[in-house]
Amino acid sequence: MTKRVLVTGYGGFLGCSIVRQLCEHGYKVRGIARGHYPQLEQLGVEAVRASIVDRNAVIEASRNCDAIIHTAALAGVWGPWRDYYQTNTLATSNLLEAAVTNQVQAFVHCSSPSVTFDAKPQSGIDESTPYPKRWLCFYPQTKALAEIAVLHASKLGSLRTCALRPHLIWGKGDPHLFPRVIERARRGKLRRVGDGRNFIDVVHVENAARAHVQALERLLAGDNALNGQALFITDGQPIACWDWISCILDSAKVPVPNRSISYTAAYRIGAILEALYWTCRIRKEPPMTRFVAAQLALDHYFSIEKARTLINYQPVHRSVSSDT
Repeated sequence: MTKRVLVTGYGGFLGCSIVRQLCEHGYKVRGIARGHYPQLEQLGVEAVRASIVDRNAVIEASRNCDAIIHTAALAGVWGPWRDYYQTNTLATSNLLEAAVTNQVQAFVHCSSPSVTFDAKPQSGIDESTPYPKRWLCFYPQTKALAEIAVLHASKLGSLRTCALRPHLIWGKGDPHLFPRVIERARRGKLRRVGDGRNFIDVVHVENAARAHVQALERLLAGDNALNGQALFITDGQPIACWDWISCILDSAKVPVPNRSISYTAAYRIGAILEALYWTCRIRKEPPMTRFVAAQLALDHYFSIEKARTLINYQPVHRSVSSDT
């Protein structure tokens, strides 16, 4: 019998790619989001217009589903705790409750490598790296709380779960990452932090989507090795941070900025601006934060050996420049 999969955030950059791959694999797909996506409905996706923060809505949306892929989240580095907690943590708890209530078999959670980030270099780390004791912004903190809940749920009842951690998702049609970098450069708001030679990982949207589908299939097949595990997902090819940014700008024919600032100075400026913005209750994101400074200046790349082993993950798209 054909399996039905509920995909949260199904109209987003990653969610849309996951939906298309699920349809290609013969799954019935039900999507839940606040937006309307007729192009996906034309593929046969059953659309549910609702917020994942609405407990009753997600319980109803997950009825008769065999699995859930949860990609919806509030990203960013600035904003009220309440917004991040409700969307990233509470909504995940609602979905887990719905999964148990409706006897869903498998739950694949889209997490983030930032759940392990503690403002120190992360050079080829693996999943044994613990959660940090301090957080630089609410996004990784609330995503970590959600991931912990997902992995803990694997120990309760018959629901099988896993959490995937794709890093800096890119690809054709990216509405967030590349446009943000390009716009900051055009406005003269972008500069190199540190020497730019720190290495980072990125992941093509098709690689990230494939990993979610592969994980889903393993869990539906009753794979106990994957159950309760977190996996880093990248293109498996770290790149120097400023080379990556330069590649993005070159592809958009935007001049690469030649101004730079030390990591120490950027971090201090970020701390000062954060304090000022909080005190003055300014909702707009500061031009620099401690998290952004650390991400731009420090290594953060990851081992994907666990993903290779547990879900046979093999990155296909590897060139950052060829698909922009």
